[in-house]
Amino acid sequence: MTKAKICGLSTPEAVRAALDGGAAFLGFMFFAKSPRNVTAEAAARLAEPARGHAQVCAVVVDPDDATLEAINTVLRPDLFQLHGEETPARAAEIARRTGAGIIKVLPVATAEDLAPAADYEDVAEHLMFDTKPPKDADRPGGLGASFDWTLLKGRRFKRPHLLAGGLDPWNVAEAVRLSGAPLVDVSSGVERGAGLKDPSLISAFLEAVRRS
Repeated sequence: MTKAKICGLSTPEAVRAALDGGAAFLGFMFFAKSPRNVTAEAAARLAEPARGHAQVCAVVVDPDDATLEAINTVLRPDLFQLHGEETPARAAEIARRTGAGIIKVLPVATAEDLAPAADYEDVAEHLMFDTKPPKDADRPGGLGASFDWTLLKGRRFKRPHLLAGGLDPWNVAEAVRLSGAPLVDVSSGVERGAGLKDPSLISAFLEAVRRS
């Protein structure tokens, strides 16, 4: 059964829709350029209902140690999602420092972009394959663009991997069919505006995942 992560949450209503719909992961964004950016204190309040029901993820981009410590102390995430250029060694160090699991995001445009996955499999709880952003993008994800989902078809990794990038309630079932991904991640695809999660779209997305 495919499981889902709802990312970039910033309101209690969106969190409730995600939990009611059976999301397995909730993501909170810590990146100033993102319209979904939240403080550690806000994320901790929002995440409280999820404890024991879904895994709490802190999404970071090349974080320094002080940032990690601040987030870890206040939010206590189950997972840190690394969305920058973190090396396998840095990912392993973050896991040791925080005691949290790691989701390492790998940007994909062509089949060659899947090769680095092997370097992270022993240090990450999950890999996430997201659309490679254009060179002029001011952030590494949440842009609503997809890549060729068939690139993942038949691929096997040590841990269940996530498919991300351009997913929404209307295409996620097809994305699962074409990619074979056991986990899916959505952010902008369940928004009515930049950073504005729509609870009804979250519910529709999770229902589509359930039916996939």
